[in-house]
Amino acid sequence: MYLHAFKEQLLGGPAEARPHGRDYTSRFARWDSLASVRRKPRREFEADPAGLYFPPELYPVVLHPLVAARGEAVVSGLLLQRLYDYLDFTTELENLAVIPVATKISRGRSGLALPEQMRADAHKIVTDEAWHAQFSDDFARQIATETGCPRLGPQNPAGPAFVTRLDELRHRLPHGLRGVESLLFAIVSETLISGILSDLPRDDRLPTAVRELVRDHAEDEGRHHVYFRSVLKCLWPALTPSERRAVGPLVPAAIHAFLAPDYERAAHQLAGAGLSRDEIDQVVSEAWPADQVRRSIAEAAAQLTYYFTEVGALGDSRTLSSFEEAGLVGIPHEAEKAGRVPREVTA
Repeated sequence: MYLHAFKEQLLGGPAEARPHGRDYTSRFARWDSLASVRRKPRREFEADPAGLYFPPELYPVVLHPLVAARGEAVVSGLLLQRLYDYLDFTTELENLAVIPVATKISRGRSGLALPEQMRADAHKIVTDEAWHAQFSDDFARQIATETGCPRLGPQNPAGPAFVTRLDELRHRLPHGLRGVESLLFAIVSETLISGILSDLPRDDRLPTAVRELVRDHAEDEGRHHVYFRSVLKCLWPALTPSERRAVGPLVPAAIHAFLAPDYERAAHQLAGAGLSRDEIDQVVSEAWPADQVRRSIAEAAAQLTYYFTEVGALGDSRTLSSFEEAGLVGIPHEAEKAGRVPREVTA
């Protein structure tokens, strides 16, 4: 079993037979002086009964009249649970989705022929992500101690929603390509998460330590964004035409797996707040209208859609159709809105 795990590649076949990735500029030259694991302190949580634990606009179930009518204590409790979910999501994402992929890259078992510096930088990403997982878990433990309000249990034994969604995605791939979905999902999550983290550190309603913790994470993820954009530039040309036709149409599902709300988790929390099954169904459906969710995902993924366009992925008709059906095509990203060519993140 261990020998098999050691040899197993994310993308099957001899890497040497695939086109080599050569266009890589490292953003990790100053990693020792920039990485949060090297220079940032442990963030210490202090409870603030008058403050918000999470932006309500990002958890719209708390804005629904059926929830708001139950009082500030219920809303505050649900926002606290949403903060726990954010921290748990971070820990699981790093441990289950990103660290294994970065480890494979660092050890030359991605299935891609990558530059040596790219493999070396993957080690730094492993270290970064292990720290993100650790400080998120530690922070959640601090919150439980300081507030006296533990995470609402039991936790979903399947973990965050992206876990089951990623399994479903894997089963849609031809058997010989299974494994590449983890590489694809790492590209998707690492290029999307930097945008998700950008607003929270500026929200003065949140506890200072929460904003500092998210800022630490965001600064590291800016470098990871650039790195995994480079991975995509290496991956797509390395796929054979038949592999591209198999993988391309599944990219929107990978984006959905990362960005779509975790409806089951929200329902569990609303039940804990005393709502009935009918009330929960109403709140979830009205807080996250399908058309609005679709639009929000498209807007959040606009730059990533550009990256896939950039490497030629949407040149395949089935892939383009899949992006169109998901509503991902035709949404301008921030650089296009400003009338300039997109630039890489340099944080």
